[in-house]
This record gives sequence, structure tokens and C-alpha cells, in this order.
Amino acid sequence: MKITAKEVAHVADLARLSLDDAAIEKFVGQISEILEYVERLQQVDTTGVAGTAHALNLKNAFRDDVVHEHLGPDRSLANAPEQEDGSFVVPRIIE
Repeated sequence: MKITAKEVAHVADLARLSLDDAAIEKFVGQISEILEYVERLQQVDTTGVAGTAHALNLKNAFRDDVVHEHLGPDRSLANAPEQEDGSFVVPRIIE
């Protein structure tokens, strides 16, 4: 598929890009090559080929979630330098 300079200029205008004639001609060649390659890819028979989300068969590296007992207020505040009414006391940073 061949793309025209007019089409490249139109897309550049939509993207708010300012291209000179040399850049437009360069993009015409590059985009045309890409579109020709995509046309060749579309001719490949992929019947029976399962779709993939990634080229490699990767497994999630996260650990499984395990439910634990939560910390109560006494344990949460055990190492707090200052506490008041079951809360941490921190320096005021907004005046």
C-alpha cells in the first residue's frame, strides 16, 4: 500500500506537527514500507494459532496472597515515639 504526501501532511496536521517537504517525503517512504510489510503479514495463514499477549510464556512473579491476622492498635503503636488516643503523633508540616 502506498501512502501519499498529501495523506502524510494531513496526519501531521491532525497531530499538530509542522513538517517541511523533505520530512514529508521521508515519511512517505518509511510509512509505505511499513504498510507493505503489514500487508505481507496479513497474508500469513494463522488458522489454528492461538493468540498471545506476550512472545514468551511468562508467569506472574508475584507471590500468592495469604491472609494474616492484622496488627491491633497496641502492636501498631508499640514502637511509635509518640502516640495519643490510639494514633501516631507526628510533627505538623502545614501551617
